[in-house]
Parts: sequence; C-alpha cells; structure tokens
Amino acid sequence: MHARAPHVAVVGGGISGLAAAHRLRVLLGPGATITVIEQSDRLGGKLRTTELAGARFDVGAEAFLHRKPEAQELIDEIGLSDEVVHPTGVKASVHAAGRTHQLPAHTFMGVPASVEAVRHLLSSEGALRVEMEPTLPPIDLAGGDVAVGALVKDRFGPEVADRLVGPLLGGVYAGRADELGLRATMPQIATLLDKGAGSLLAAAATMMPAPPQARATRPPVFASLRNGVSSLVDRLAEVAKPVVRLGLPVRVLSWQGGGWRLEIGSAATPEYLECDGVVLAVPAPSARRLLAEIAPQVSAAYGKVEVASMAVVALALPPGTALPERSGILIAEGERYSDRITPFTAKAFTFSTRKWSHYGEPVILRGSVGRHGETALLQRSDADLVKAVRNDLHELTGIKAAPIDHVVQRWGGGLPQYGVGHVDLVDAIERGIGDVPGLAVAGATLHGVGVPACIATADAAAARVAAHLLGRVRR
Repeated sequence: MHARAPHVAVVGGGISGLAAAHRLRVLLGPGATITVIEQSDRLGGKLRTTELAGARFDVGAEAFLHRKPEAQELIDEIGLSDEVVHPTGVKASVHAAGRTHQLPAHTFMGVPASVEAVRHLLSSEGALRVEMEPTLPPIDLAGGDVAVGALVKDRFGPEVADRLVGPLLGGVYAGRADELGLRATMPQIATLLDKGAGSLLAAAATMMPAPPQARATRPPVFASLRNGVSSLVDRLAEVAKPVVRLGLPVRVLSWQGGGWRLEIGSAATPEYLECDGVVLAVPAPSARRLLAEIAPQVSAAYGKVEVASMAVVALALPPGTALPERSGILIAEGERYSDRITPFTAKAFTFSTRKWSHYGEPVILRGSVGRHGETALLQRSDADLVKAVRNDLHELTGIKAAPIDHVVQRWGGGLPQYGVGHVDLVDAIERGIGDVPGLAVAGATLHGVGVPACIATADAAAARVAAHLLGRVRR
C-alpha cells in the first residue's frame, strides 16, 4: 500500500502564508496538496503593487531589511535575484518642533548613541539630558518589560521621544512609543540592558556598526524588487503550485481526531475542507476567533494583541517636479503647520523617485496616514485624504503641482501593535500551539512586522507541520 499524499491548508494568502506554502512544497514534495485560502479577492496581504501613471508602484510594504537574511535567501531560492534593487543612499529627514532636519545617523530606532548625533534636533536642555543620561542610576529591567516612550522620556526627556523615537516607531508599527514595548520593538537594546549596559546611550553605542574598512562600503540596509514587492508573491504562488481559493473566509476550524476540518465560505452555504495539517497565517483578530475552541489560551493571547489601521496615498506628479533631495520625511506626532493651528494628516512621506533609482518619470511619492487609535482620520473619503496629503506636501516642501494620477490604499486592522509584554504573549501562543497536532501559526503578530520576520515564521510553521505529517505513517 502506498502512503496517501498529505493535504495541508494554509489560511491566509499574505507573504507569510505563501512563504509557508512554498516551504511546505519543498518539504513535502510535488505529491502533496497545498490549499491556500484567502478571504479577500487577491493574494499578497500587505504586499500590494499597483499601477500609478503607468509605473509599477508599491502601496503596501515597499522594501525589506536586506541585512536580515530570510527575504534575500528566499528571493535567491526562487530565482528573483536579478530583480533586487537598493535605495540610492539619499538621506531621510524628520519634521519636528516646526522644522525639518536630516534624520541623524548613529541612533538605533531613534535612541542616540551620542549627544553629537542628535544635537541639531534638540534644544540645549534636551542635548544636556542626553549627555548626562549615563550618569543616571543604571537601568534594571528586572526581567520585565517597559513602554519605549516611558523609558526614553525618563532617561532623555521628552524631546528624543517626541522628535525621534516616536516618528520612527510610528513609521514601522503605525503605533505610539508610549504604547509599544521595549522587548518586542527593540530586543537588542533590552538584551544589552539585561547584560548590564546600564544606560540607553551605552546600549545604542554598542549597536552601532564598526566603520567600514578603507575603500570598503557597507552593505545596503534595505532592498526592494524592481517590478514591485508583489513579484515575490507572484513567484511564490508560481513555484509552490498551491490550490488557491480566494474570497472565502474560514469560519470554523475543528480537529476531527485524525485530521482537520475547515468550514469556509458563507454561513448560509458553507463548504468543508478536510486536511491533515493547517498553517494559520492571519492577523491576530482572525487567529483569536479560529482558535477559541481548539486552543483557548492561545486564542486569549492573540486577543490581547491590538491592531492598527493606516492608509497609503500614492501621488504621481508631473515630470520635472522638483522633490527635495531627501528619501522622505517622517512627521512627529502633534506637529502643526506654520500657522500653528493646522495639524498634519500624514505621519510620513516617501519620495520614491529620490529613494529608488529605477523609477523614471513621472515623479512618484507616497504619504502614509494613520497611527493606532486614529480611526476618525481614516474614516475620511479618499478625496479628502488626497487633498489633506497634498496640503501637507505643500507645507513641507512648497510643491503645489496637481497629481496626474493617484491611488489610495487603506490597510484596515492588520498592523499588530507590539505592546508591553508582547514577547510573553508570543511565548504563550507558541507554547500553546505546540500542544496541538498538525497546526502551526505564522505572521506579523509574532516576531516582527517586516518581510524577513514574516518569512522566518512561515518557514518555522511549515517545518512544524511537515515534521508532524512526515512522522506519521498513512496507509
């Protein structure tokens, strides 16, 4: 008797789900059936490349950390190496305290490694607070976690938190420094403090890369793909050869004693899918709901992870429009126009034409809108958001040119907030899932919101499910 080829369901068609499908195909071979079930009408999740004035343009994640190996290794594995591009090296900036400054080097997520690195951004009093921080009593986390904002304000005062750390964390997590936990967002800093670094300045200084050798250049920090990050999604779907089911929510997940059963589609006319293993690669609210009966403690941990929404407003400006010589501008929370009345709508701009050399004409940029809790802001119409973002652009740069094309992409509720104690929640999730046969979880909720971190969770989830299936004899 021949062993029956296994069937694995991957719930969620974002980068985590598709990377898991690919790894499952590698581990289980061509005979396995891998079904990817996605409730929306497209694959890719937070990776989305669209057409903007004839150009392929990312309105979700636009880049990935190149120095984290998982994304680059996967790209090499599936034959996309020739598509990799790197930023031009033009510097970013931050608008804080009413002025736009170059984003300082020698900081770690805004935490300064020296007072000289950030002096241009701070008042004389703020600079003195940074300089004197190592003389404060040593930091002792006692194994616990703390909000980044509270720690930075306690050690450096409010200026570093508001003008640097806040804008940078807002750009990565669509969150607020006062709500985000140190251990999940800056684990390297937390580890150094655990080992006795004593001060934030010392910890950040330890994180700084060594100067490059003579005639050597540092490897690029970020990378992207020439035809958009979605080409990674497309290639994964091509090589993994899954059965793709779009527009179908998974309503119920249940263990049948020897395998799994998924109820998918509408409540009125449900379908049922029987399979041997399941990878859940969905946002926290969906994971909480699907695991409520199977793994209540895991479900409860997912339920404690809050999520944020945001929108990307992409603008194509007429050829020849002069952008600033910057890759973009982060905007500190609470900043107002020069009239001291009008608040900014955007939290950041990316001047894509400056940041990436593969874009030609027209001039392309994007504004990001929305932090955790700013629901009213995102209830505005597309036209209102475009108008507000254009006004912000004019205020910051003087550019008045009317766009020749625009795209508004809303990302609702899928951006996990790494709050205080998040590492403990993830530990509870992974320990609890370890007790459930043939089930694994992946995605941005776990170990990082970037593409490489999501791929790492997908590889781990696929390996867990494959080990379960390959360890069974099916006759």
